[in-house]
Amino acid sequence: MSARLDEMDRKILAELQEDSGQSLDEIARKVGSSKTPVWNRIKRMKDAGVITRQTALLDPEALGFEACFFVLIRTSEHETDWQRRFLQALRERPEVLEAHRLAGEIDYILKVRVKNARAYDTFYQSLISQVKIHNVTALLSMEEIKSTTALPL
Repeated sequence: MSARLDEMDRKILAELQEDSGQSLDEIARKVGSSKTPVWNRIKRMKDAGVITRQTALLDPEALGFEACFFVLIRTSEHETDWQRRFLQALRERPEVLEAHRLAGEIDYILKVRVKNARAYDTFYQSLISQVKIHNVTALLSMEEIKSTTALPL
């Protein structure tokens, strides 16, 4: 169920999505309010689970993570124990930025960020040693066209 947000909440969220490091004074000025009501709204949205966490976004290439792979996984295993081991393996791998279970011919898609193809192969070999996978297709992203964490408010 989605949270009930008014226009002021949406303005505050837009500012936080743009730069969560802004001071309360800056956010209040930009949304046309004062500091205390903005703080109260942010606290309410945190308590309601609308705001789950505040983090810093890093430039992967500046840190040497130049290769982004989208990994398509098909499995012939659908038992609870296999799923538990597979999900645990994914959670333990910092290279896996996103993982989604899909409807259709492909069971899972992963977004994996590594330094290079050799590092991807190390990741791949480790994954298939932990769980049985029927088919893996890795797609190398040649260029990132758009990447955002901001939701359309």
